[in-house]
Amino acid sequence: MAYTPSKDYKRREREQRKMDKRRVREEEKVAKIAAEKKAAELAAVEAAKQAVIDEEARIEAEFEAELQAEIDAEEKAKNKAN
Repeated sequence: MAYTPSKDYKRREREQRKMDKRRVREEEKVAKIAAEKKAAELAAVEAAKQAVIDEEARIEAEFEAELQAEIDAEEKAKNKAN
């Protein structure tokens, strides 16, 4: 006689496939959240680096402006003395 699986066996297989699909979806969600978190952390690090670079550029520009003002003042004083 041929053996045919019981309905209970088929039901368990069907439920197992559903659980496997659900597990895969949940793992994908966790991976997506982790990737988004990592991207946000990298963006924060890059923003911090850019802020430091911008601050250094601002300080350098202020220094150059002060230096140029001093040079202009010395030239005016020199021209005034002549």
